[in-house]
Amino acid sequence: MSSSIKIYSQKDFEGLRKAGKVAAHILDYITPFVQIGITTDELDTLCYKEILKNGAIPACLGYNGYPKTTCISLNHVICHGIPSPRKLANGDILNIDVTVIVDGYYGDTSRMYFVGKPSAKALELIDTTYAALMSAIDIVRPGVKLGDIGYVIQNFVENKKFSVVRDYCGHGTGKVFHDEPAVLHFGKPNTGEELLPGYVFTIEPMINVGGYKSRLMSDGWTAITADHSLSAQFEHTIGVTEDGCEIFTESLMGFSKPPYGFERK
Repeated sequence: MSSSIKIYSQKDFEGLRKAGKVAAHILDYITPFVQIGITTDELDTLCYKEILKNGAIPACLGYNGYPKTTCISLNHVICHGIPSPRKLANGDILNIDVTVIVDGYYGDTSRMYFVGKPSAKALELIDTTYAALMSAIDIVRPGVKLGDIGYVIQNFVENKKFSVVRDYCGHGTGKVFHDEPAVLHFGKPNTGEELLPGYVFTIEPMINVGGYKSRLMSDGWTAITADHSLSAQFEHTIGVTEDGCEIFTESLMGFSKPPYGFERK
């Protein structure tokens, strides 16, 4: 066992369920507002108010100087997109990433959304990214190694002719925003740390239509695809149990990936 990876108790899991439930609720709540013409700033403000309404703390706001409540990453932005006056337009795809603190526990999750009629390739990318996340979660149990998680994601994604971002990864969490272990979304089977009951971490694959390389913008936060190809991401916070794992951030309304129960036109 790595001494740097925290083991959380069943009591801790109760706290993580509460935090995860609020985080999931925020993404459920914001769903109908994701429409052509709204700005990402407006979406961020709505999330901020709803977080406070639920007695939670927005973890990202002020974190290492980050200026907003959410990260909203549009089209070729991989992650950490800063909400702005930019209005959503027909065909846009976007990731909304929210982290809340409830009674000292963190709930960290993100989902993809789209507006209007995105391209067939964009929809395939979103579907593939969500399926890759869930395929990885399906194998999480004691005795599995971190490299197995990365391998499952990479193998699934590359078989679909997409690429896995290498520069950003999942992370341990719980009572700390970002903690050990680092959870890579690529890797070799049977390598890395062996999972134990009580480990808590995120899995959050970032998948590109083009190459996997990224570039950091001058704001110091926004990561984009080096080739400006589309990127997608989904994220859950999970805890390893005695015989599998628990997802703390599942949608309370049955939403998983867009179109969230509404028929695609």
